[in-house]
Amino acid sequence: MEASSIHELCRYFMYLAIQRCRLLDDLCRLSVFLKSSPLSDPPFVRISISDTGVGSCLEEFLDIKISRDLILDETWDGVISVATTNICDDKIYHQNLNLKGEASTRRLTKLPSASKNGARFSGTEISLSTLENVDNLVVQIIDYLQKMRILMIPKLAIEFVIDRGDPSGSRCENIVQAIQCVPLSSDSNIEYLKSGLEEYVLRHNNHLQNICHTCFPNRGHLKVGTGVACYSESSRNAGQVMEAVIVISQLSESTSPSCFQVCDRKTEVLYYKDFSPCLISRSSLKALTSIDWKSYGLTLRSNSDENSNALLEWENLPLGLHIDMVLHHYQKKVVMPPAKQMDTTERNLTRKAVKFALDDLKEKNAGVLLTAQTLKIRSYAPDLARSLAGLVLSSNDSNFQGECLSLLGLQSQEIESETVENCIKERLISVIDLNDRKPHRNKEAAPYLFDDGCYEVHNFPDDYEEGDEANNSFEL
Repeated sequence: MEASSIHELCRYFMYLAIQRCRLLDDLCRLSVFLKSSPLSDPPFVRISISDTGVGSCLEEFLDIKISRDLILDETWDGVISVATTNICDDKIYHQNLNLKGEASTRRLTKLPSASKNGARFSGTEISLSTLENVDNLVVQIIDYLQKMRILMIPKLAIEFVIDRGDPSGSRCENIVQAIQCVPLSSDSNIEYLKSGLEEYVLRHNNHLQNICHTCFPNRGHLKVGTGVACYSESSRNAGQVMEAVIVISQLSESTSPSCFQVCDRKTEVLYYKDFSPCLISRSSLKALTSIDWKSYGLTLRSNSDENSNALLEWENLPLGLHIDMVLHHYQKKVVMPPAKQMDTTERNLTRKAVKFALDDLKEKNAGVLLTAQTLKIRSYAPDLARSLAGLVLSSNDSNFQGECLSLLGLQSQEIESETVENCIKERLISVIDLNDRKPHRNKEAAPYLFDDGCYEVHNFPDDYEEGDEANNSFEL
């Protein structure tokens, strides 16, 4: 990891704190505390990042690279203070480390330790002082912690406290995420991610404190698909998981004009690694551009990665429609410091997870993500239904007419032309949509128009072959 600013360094320290909480696998807390001293000469800010996870170790700081800009930055002297203890320790160990020194020669300077007086707890606190403006720090840290809310990590509470050091001694406290007392399960991570992204969308990308009920009077305006790709236990890449959640939102007609700014044709892909927000990897970005979006009725106009943030721009999205996406790449087993991953591995996982999320979204929401060809065929359904209904109702053969109505599930008293026409149209559209979800190379015959089985929901992944059983998760 290379830090070119105090903001990036703080984000990395918060990342390490989250990994220590994951290693503990118990109720945990991440706290960020800013204490401003405006009356000092010069005025400075003390930054403290603490957690109640397992204790820290020197190896966590050996991979940190400080850019030349940060080395020359006079707002920070390069020193961090570390206080740490493990559950089995009887002391809290205090050390200092100068990160502006060469990585190969870095050594912790041990300071006097403090007794725990028989208490049993673990945790780490990392502190540093900087001359940087406190407001700049607040904006950067809040942005990071707000994105953390999307993960909705079980058993983790996050708090952010600001002490501006004014004469009244007032403090501003912001509890970002309350703790969720539910067992951490790899199977449920995707559900937390799904709920987190839904909340993010409903609050207009965290621009609002609460849900915008004007645009979203209910959650029915959201269409959500999830996908999970991972490597099997027998693979040398075992333990790697990629989760993808895609939300399509349709703003209501009563939407305020000011809300339409969050409903454009661009999708910012939120990216997380090991339960922490970070810049999207090059391999995941390549995976996104390699997907055949047209098979899902989408046309990718362009993509950009300014500051390594993926931004996908679509063509011909209906007014009021918006697409949000989040990716989460992590290892089931926590490794400190994080292990390096192969680009091809992550690219394959990303592509699979996103495609499964798209397939899941189509399966759960009829008429969504249909190809241009399917939409064209769909447009003929009303006329065809009207013609078929006319043939049935104009027949003088009462037995034929009764059998047709029976196949449609209609009673003789429901003989109105509009009722018959709508029923036929619904069945036509259902068969058309089902055919759109099947891969073209699958030669299985289309279901009969009046067969009850045509309404059964199936999943057909990209590499579907006869006899395969598919769902919205995948193991390589």
